Amino acid sequence: MKLLVVGSVAYDSVETRHGKVDRALGGSATFFAMASSLFTATSVVAVVGEDFHRSDLDRLERRGVDVSGVEFAEGHTFRWGGKYSRHFETRTTLFTELNVFANFKPKLPQKHAAADLVFLANIHPDLQYDVLEQCKQPRFVALDTMNFWISGERPSLERVLRRVDALFLNDEEAFALSGEGNVIQAARKIHAMGPQTVVIKRGEHGAVLIHGGQAWILPAVMLDHVVDPTGAGDTFAGGFMGYLARQPRIDTAALQGAMVAGTIAASFAVQDFSVDAIERATMADMRSRHELLCSGLLPSGLNLAAVEGNLPTVAA
Repeated sequence: MKLLVVGSVAYDSVETRHGKVDRALGGSATFFAMASSLFTATSVVAVVGEDFHRSDLDRLERRGVDVSGVEFAEGHTFRWGGKYSRHFETRTTLFTELNVFANFKPKLPQKHAAADLVFLANIHPDLQYDVLEQCKQPRFVALDTMNFWISGERPSLERVLRRVDALFLNDEEAFALSGEGNVIQAARKIHAMGPQTVVIKRGEHGAVLIHGGQAWILPAVMLDHVVDPTGAGDTFAGGFMGYLARQPRIDTAALQGAMVAGTIAASFAVQDFSVDAIERATMADMRSRHELLCSGLLPSGLNLAAVEGNLPTVAA
């Protein structure tokens, strides 16, 4: 099944206790596609500037990602810089330079408009809505958002929420959107806005899935070495949607399996700067970490063997 992600391809400058990188490959669509391509054919629609290195798009293409929807525009690529506290309790944004991303107006090539699943990464809700207007008949649409849009573009966000099947956000954003201070009550309010599946990301504390009037919580993979949390949420969404794209039915069992896939993918992303760790991950690595996460703890619902046969070749 074809999966489309519309979002940012960017350069990040990040500093943590383990070091720093400058102009490292990042962006929501990049992290997402590196994870989703483990499971299914993925297409990216984004914009980059004249300073963007073609070799960085080659990294996505080596994972089987279709980058024909990435537009080169006059100007500089979207850049973000941040610094994390010693134990990752806080993150300080040092700069945000939208550059060509400020005028991004996604135009879907016909082959991308026919995608079976669509993920609308964190961009202006009006742009997310416009992308949906260009799509034909996707069987599942998910959306990511943030407090900036919740507080500043509420009518536009509510309009696009009526058109999507799932919403990804963190607990703070869920409370801001719903006006509730309890996860379950917040999800009920959000269900009434349109999305029948709500995924609440909680970082090192795992994630919560609310669907069909029920809630499931999945812990994060316990790691003894975290290098850079940047992009973990987008990687989670990529693993989630990539796994979901391979399922014959999108039902409760498929969504639960997708939670596991997303959690495992995110656990790789945080173990190096940029997309380096998730880029190196193989399906064998995913299976090993699946055992670490689920053995003796939770029923799996994730059958990696069933999807491995058609995976793109990934270098170890």
